[in-house]
Amino acid sequence: MSLLMLFSATSCNTTKENVSRRSTHRHENTVSRNTRHKDSSKHHGTHGGGTSHGVSEEWASLTIHLGHGDNKQLYKELKRWLGTPYKHAASECGTGTDCSGMVMEVYRTVYDKKIERNSARIYERNCQPVDRDDLREGDLVFFDTSGNGGISHVGIYLKENKFVHTSSSRGVMVSDLNQRYWNTRYHCGGRVITK
Repeated sequence: MSLLMLFSATSCNTTKENVSRRSTHRHENTVSRNTRHKDSSKHHGTHGGGTSHGVSEEWASLTIHLGHGDNKQLYKELKRWLGTPYKHAASECGTGTDCSGMVMEVYRTVYDKKIERNSARIYERNCQPVDRDDLREGDLVFFDTSGNGGISHVGIYLKENKFVHTSSSRGVMVSDLNQRYWNTRYHCGGRVITK
């Protein structure tokens, strides 16, 4: 029983914690009308459109051109994680992970930072608020996918409104913040700080 409770406590979908909306600057961008997958399921990332779930093939495979200012180590590590299937309470590249597990491991590898294992607690204990307009590479983006007003999903922001996250139906993938599904569920941005 205690093992089951541990898995429940580490889930990306934790809905018991209601994180206050510090700096929830809801950005009313023009929402992409190109939504090929219009189901209203609870699965993260099941909405989108375009070439590959709402992003170009270059973004979907992270084969985009990287400039001088881009963190090449971050992109290399995230590319390694792409396609890793969703697995509740797991965090193993290539085998299975949930959203907070992937974020936790990428932060450990790329930034040598230890962060919480739960999306809501990552924001509460490891982040300072960042307005959506001020997001930069490596910042975290948080979502209310459960509809309870709190944080239940997290991804890593890249640039050009793209972020990497773990979809419960498609595994680790790149999505766009302007896609209708993500735009309407965006909760806040956070910059990881060392305490």
